[in-house]
Amino acid sequence: MLIRLLRAHLSPYKKPIGLLVLLQFLQTCASLYLPTLNADIIDNGVVEGDTGYILTFGALMLGVTVVQVVCNTGAVFYGARTSAALGRDVRAAVFDRVQSFSAREVGQFGAPSLITRTTNDVQQVQMLVLLAFTLMVSAPIMCVGGVVMALGLDVPLSGVLLAVLPVMAIVLTLIIRRMRPLFRSMQVKLDTVNRVLREQITGNRVIRAFVRDDFEKGRFGEANWDLTETSLATGRIMALMFPFVMTIVNVASIAVVWFGAHRINSGGMQIGDLTAFLAYLMQIVMSVMMATFMFMQVPRAEVCAERIQEVLATESSVVPPAPETSVRELLQRGHLEIRGADFGYPGAEEPVLRAVDLVARPGETTAIIGSTGSGKSTLLGLVPRLYDTTSGAVLVDGEDVREIDPELMARTVGLVPQKPYLFSGTVASNLRYGRPDATDEELWHALGVAQAREFVAALEGGLNAPITQGGTNVSGGQRQRLAIARTLVQRPEIYLFDDSFSALDYATDAALRRALGDETAESTVVIVAQRVSTIRDADRIVVLDEGRVVGSGRHHELMADNETYREIVLSQLTEAEAA
Repeated sequence: MLIRLLRAHLSPYKKPIGLLVLLQFLQTCASLYLPTLNADIIDNGVVEGDTGYILTFGALMLGVTVVQVVCNTGAVFYGARTSAALGRDVRAAVFDRVQSFSAREVGQFGAPSLITRTTNDVQQVQMLVLLAFTLMVSAPIMCVGGVVMALGLDVPLSGVLLAVLPVMAIVLTLIIRRMRPLFRSMQVKLDTVNRVLREQITGNRVIRAFVRDDFEKGRFGEANWDLTETSLATGRIMALMFPFVMTIVNVASIAVVWFGAHRINSGGMQIGDLTAFLAYLMQIVMSVMMATFMFMQVPRAEVCAERIQEVLATESSVVPPAPETSVRELLQRGHLEIRGADFGYPGAEEPVLRAVDLVARPGETTAIIGSTGSGKSTLLGLVPRLYDTTSGAVLVDGEDVREIDPELMARTVGLVPQKPYLFSGTVASNLRYGRPDATDEELWHALGVAQAREFVAALEGGLNAPITQGGTNVSGGQRQRLAIARTLVQRPEIYLFDDSFSALDYATDAALRRALGDETAESTVVIVAQRVSTIRDADRIVVLDEGRVVGSGRHHELMADNETYREIVLSQLTEAEAA
């Protein structure tokens, strides 16, 4: 998965990567040449007492060092730049894919996990690529080159390397294999911490209302400690790596000095060559250490890449139509029809909706009512394609919504969701969300219809008053009215109100419905509501029960011959009030 992800997203950066590899190759060659020059200076300059030779080759060493520094700086620059570009591209790809998801896919992954995959998981992959460009490219060149140069200095002494390298490879392989499952567990537990934290921040008022602070502290502490234990287990294994490696290095250095001293004593080797051999040994070991440091990141990055690929490989169940075949113009205006619509979640035993038929016409108000869990919100979500029907069809102006261009659908259908959401910004930026070119006069008019003009005018800054993320600095009723005003600014032909009046008092509810009646007189209005008083004057009331339509008609008709509707009404009103 990691290789596939990197291959897909690094392909546009072949030229910078090629230049980076060249620079790393040059700086590594310079590093490998320096011990040989140093040995030459010791044997032919220091031992012979030739100052001129020392100065000449010292200047050459200085020049090689400058080349090494310049090439290394350039390689790090291109490596950092390319890895940052990779992180940007992968984050954008994940974001674009998540934006295409329907409510079904978002629920499948969960918001906390999607946030972690877009941020932390991408960061881990980006860090691995940075280490690969700055360390891993030069490590194999340094290791192989060091072995070759060491063999060139003294073949018998190089036998030490044959004993050292396999031992290091075995130790590192065992440690890395043990770390991989721990890293996967760590990412899952990081998801859990994010989920608990998100729930506690969002539900802060509920926690305080029920005085559950200690319970929530314990719940977060448990998730946090679970992540900490896994991190500590990973850290303990990682902590073993460097002592093992350094022990092997020190033993190898002692062996080189021991056997090298005997080689010098027998005349088979010079002092400068032993110095250079020790330098090459350290370079070989350092290259292995660099590779080790990078391979420590590989298991976690591989797990993160798998999680990223899961998101990128998930296709949305709501697929937009092909641009060349999509419907870009609607001949009628605001006619909505649902024909035999079924909808079920994957793996569910029973469908949420079954053979639902509904017709809503311009100039009429159609209400949908039913008990909790009867499928009212799901039915409304089929129109703007938050979900797609399992079977059956949803038609807007005679065209299947699956064939209509998404931008045209956004202009035609306006939805006020059950849980209104406001974005951080200002009142004006939220109201203009669906129509950026709306004038201030249009915003104030929409606020007036939504019964929100008075409280917005009282805010400091009016239309420019700040709104926090989620609209938490305004009340639930104010948030609902601002969401209604946002849809009114959009001026769609079909209005969908998903229980959008539940947080309003009866007086505000009545005033808002009267104003809406004038504003949407020529539009199609579909209202989902629990409150009977909100929908009793609708032109048509559709009664849902366990995902089926069990009644349709006006209030007095349903009161006379529909037992389900009658039970709902009488649970809220007396017989006299219902009549």
